[in-house]
Amino acid sequence: MTNRITELFNIKYPIIQAGMVWNSGWRLASAASNSGILGLLGAGSMYPEVLREHIQKCKKATDKPFGVNVPMLYPDIEKLMNIIVEEDVKIVFTSAGNPKTWTKWLQDKGVTVVHVVSSVKFALKAEAAGVDAIVAEGFEAGGHNGRDETTTLTLIPMVKEKITVPLIAAGGIANGSAMLACMVLGADGVQIGSRFVASEESSAHEAFKKIVIDAKEGDTQLTLKELAPVRLIKNKFYDDVQELYKKGASVDELKALLGRARAKKGMFEGDLVEGELEIGQIAGLIHDIKPAAKIVEDIVKEFELAKDNICNL
Repeated sequence: MTNRITELFNIKYPIIQAGMVWNSGWRLASAASNSGILGLLGAGSMYPEVLREHIQKCKKATDKPFGVNVPMLYPDIEKLMNIIVEEDVKIVFTSAGNPKTWTKWLQDKGVTVVHVVSSVKFALKAEAAGVDAIVAEGFEAGGHNGRDETTTLTLIPMVKEKITVPLIAAGGIANGSAMLACMVLGADGVQIGSRFVASEESSAHEAFKKIVIDAKEGDTQLTLKELAPVRLIKNKFYDDVQELYKKGASVDELKALLGRARAKKGMFEGDLVEGELEIGQIAGLIHDIKPAAKIVEDIVKEFELAKDNICNL
């Protein structure tokens, strides 16, 4: 399965395990990389020295390439970037910010840079900034998302039409059939998040993993667009947000309700009532918790089977 993505990252399969806050620690990233895909550490939920610790543990757990996802809306970005370079990590995925800010600085230090976007407009900006590849993420995805609510099925071919750098599809992908569909639409590879939340190696709380595999179609919703759009499982916190909207809440009132560490409370500490439970729409198709290597094996088998089935039409 050799293509531009496997060659760019020196991996066996063109699949990236998304670097999700509170889910993607060294155990998941190393297990993903050992299975032949690119594992990512989720730096958004890590203090600088915690990130250093995870990088060092990941190095000991795998001799395969791995990277770090850095959402630029979080604090301490400069410290995080310096640690990434000091620890000789060669792949960085940036998101939620201007790709011009760090792309050249990282590339000058030998780092491959990928930027996550949710629209054609921002894909063009990322390419102009000189990134090595682009992740185009549809609004089906979990966590922080695009305001335009463009679906993956629509977004991938529109971005493909406008850019020349390698393209990675994300949002609503959890099996081999979806992977094949995205590649038929023009993607060179896929980034998968929600499916890896429900892995044995994910650092998510077991209660959160359980609610993910129990989720049905319609159990998630994109909300809080006035702050940073985020897709959540509907729970009491989500209901509280909706009640504020009904009252015509201001941005300050929404910020006050959100407070601090709401995502940690939900995904990492397992508070299913007051926590922020970030997951993609595809959770309705995730029914079990299993090792990351098994998830990858199943996706690759499904991809090959779907490809054979298409050829037989």
